Amino acid sequence: MPLPVHVRAHKLSSNAALCVSGFHLIAADSPAIEAMTDFSRVTTVTIAPDALIDEANARMISRGVRLLMVVGKDDLLAGLITARDIVGEKPLQIVQARGGKRDELTVADLMTPIGSIDTLYLGDVLKANVADILDALKSLGRQHILVEDNDPATGLPRVRGLFSATQIGRALGVPVLSFDLPRTFAEIEAALVN
Repeated sequence: MPLPVHVRAHKLSSNAALCVSGFHLIAADSPAIEAMTDFSRVTTVTIAPDALIDEANARMISRGVRLLMVVGKDDLLAGLITARDIVGEKPLQIVQARGGKRDELTVADLMTPIGSIDTLYLGDVLKANVADILDALKSLGRQHILVEDNDPATGLPRVRGLFSATQIGRALGVPVLSFDLPRTFAEIEAALVN
């Protein structure tokens, strides 16, 4: 089958190099926006509040994320759930407190509701650097923090992005694999000093 006229195929050039991912290393003084996952450019991974936690865990694994946005009726954000919520002590504590089985727990049982989610304003993020974001995460004792702005079409608030301590660590060249937040921050801070 012939190609369309405006699309021309050719043999790969013999001196072609491999393009390396646009993901680049950042520094503590890099603009914070460079470390933000921007939901206007990246698809947000979501789950319903009534989904079982094993389904949420499987979705995180299959999508390579450690946080899911919990979306309820009318596609409004109801909360968020992290891998730490699912694999940590929280499920056991809930089962012990009210009975039942772990595999019966839903996302709604473990999620952080919208009213308890720490958030930064995009305007503040645009004035901050990566070290500022790490300080905020550390001060709050959080692995993640959301970024909020207003939808230009409706003027209503929306979640624009997300900062992840693990992702910032990777961008700084630190292999952060632990759920242990103090250790995660210690590893990142050590990389900033070197």
